[in-house]
Amino acid sequence: MGMSTATLLRRGHDEVVGPDDPAPRPTRRTFSAEFKRSILEEYDRLPEGEKGSLLRREGLYSSHIVEWRRARDAATLEALAPKGRRPRRSVERVELDKARRKVARLEAELKKTRLALEITGKAHALLDELLSESAESETRPKQ
Repeated sequence: MGMSTATLLRRGHDEVVGPDDPAPRPTRRTFSAEFKRSILEEYDRLPEGEKGSLLRREGLYSSHIVEWRRARDAATLEALAPKGRRPRRSVERVELDKARRKVARLEAELKKTRLALEITGKAHALLDELLSESAESETRPKQ
């Protein structure tokens, strides 16, 4: 059961929880293949009314049983083994990837800017040419 905000604030004021003593970060439980197998065997042996007490005692959910049965029925020991997580990237690797994305974005911006300058230069040259032609036609005598 969770605590209300008022209870947490009161505990903070009573200095039960200090700023330098944060709550530990929760971790996900993992279950070995042997534990899963033993729980499934025990669960299957129990009569209907006692299965819930096994789940409560072990802190499990019925979804665990369903998932573990599917894995068992697939007859693969690998499916019963705990799944590993992807290894975390190092701080240097994260920074390097971030820098590479930034460089790619800046290169794309530079390409657009160069293209815009090229178009502006051509428009300026065209305007100069048109202005010089109109100035020449005004200075020529009419015949």
